[in-house]
Amino acid sequence: MQHLPDTPRNRIVAATLLRKGGVIAFPTDTLYGLAASVYNHDAVARVFAIKGRHTGQGLPVLIGSPAQIEQIAVDVSGDALALAQRFWPGPLTLVLKRRPELPAEVSGGLDTVAVRQPNHPAAIQLIELSGGPITGTSANVSGGPQPISAEEVIRQIGDLVDAILDDGPCTVGEPSTIVDTTVTPCRVIRVGAVTLEQLRTVCLVDDIATPAPME
Repeated sequence: MQHLPDTPRNRIVAATLLRKGGVIAFPTDTLYGLAASVYNHDAVARVFAIKGRHTGQGLPVLIGSPAQIEQIAVDVSGDALALAQRFWPGPLTLVLKRRPELPAEVSGGLDTVAVRQPNHPAAIQLIELSGGPITGTSANVSGGPQPISAEEVIRQIGDLVDAILDDGPCTVGEPSTIVDTTVTPCRVIRVGAVTLEQLRTVCLVDDIATPAPME
């Protein structure tokens, strides 16, 4: 495992590992994430194994700009676009209808996928340099403490990843809010850094649905 300070050069190193099928931990605005190319089946399988995550639970996908939504999803609603315009880049994850070309294992076999544009330059540049969307699940053992620093990542899974890009503690330090935009009205699955009241300034949103972890 390479422990790399977050520098422009090391972002290139990390992105090169992703292009070669590696798995890395990296900083986002919310928590440290666990990245693999969403189109590399073996790398995605490693992410599940590293976390000890059930393969029936999908992995969040990170994109570099709203324009990349069409690479991941279809039939995106007006409410989803309005929420993305208001809260992206930032700590809001949108559940969208999965584009068939996106490997089913990324979404746990479901026809939906969780998508976010992070508000962190390292995360955005990794997506750009690695050539496309990456997984954005939290860089911890499933059910373990939230990975708000590289040290916490190392403690939990450090021996299992190819590299850790270290930018110190995360600025938000809590998970993103998750909203299912495939239903009308939209429905909150998890409240995180974006509150229900903030969401309702954009569109009609139902209260929290049956809890479903997405980390």
